[in-house]
Amino acid sequence: MTSWLERLIGETQAKLLHLLRRSHRTMTGLAEALGLTDTAVRTHIAALGRDGIVEQVGTQRDTGGKPARVYALTQQGEELFPKAYALVLGALVEEIARKDGRKRALDLLRAVGKQVAAGVAVPSDAAGRAAAAAAVFRSLGSDVEVQETGKGWRLQAYGCPLSAVTATHPQVCGLAKALVEEITDQPVTECCEHTDRPRCGFLIGEPARASRRSA
Repeated sequence: MTSWLERLIGETQAKLLHLLRRSHRTMTGLAEALGLTDTAVRTHIAALGRDGIVEQVGTQRDTGGKPARVYALTQQGEELFPKAYALVLGALVEEIARKDGRKRALDLLRAVGKQVAAGVAVPSDAAGRAAAAAAVFRSLGSDVEVQETGKGWRLQAYGCPLSAVTATHPQVCGLAKALVEEITDQPVTECCEHTDRPRCGFLIGEPARASRRSA
């Protein structure tokens, strides 16, 4: 069965990434393992390097000749492989809710959201804070817009960075809401779409009080 990674980048590049995931390799070592020429592998390495998926991590001299470049996966490249994050987070939320109640689970998720936001440098003005919250969502993988509403702002995302979890555990949106509240220092209303294609949405209230951070 063809994996989604193979469908995304092609069978040859998928095999190349699997090899680099196991160990660092030279161009010649990759060519031998894949049954390709050095030139063909160089083309793939160049393309994957431009995308930030593969990087040179050193050189290696095997037979006294010119040192060969050694390549490895970047962290971004490692993230292309399937992870159990969604499964683990979903199970964790369910277990906390089962043992301590859903309110306790929500409180913990909100605490995590605040902790994530605490390290974000934000401007002192309300519009800049809304933009900073949007930037955090973009860094998490969301395509998000900041829309002025007349009473404040709306963060409208086209997708959800936790979509694999929120479809079955919508309370996880409390984490994202707390993140927005902490960064904007304003009341926030969640208006996420809980469908088969979840979308984040948050209404940020009109600025009405001084920022705790700038105090």
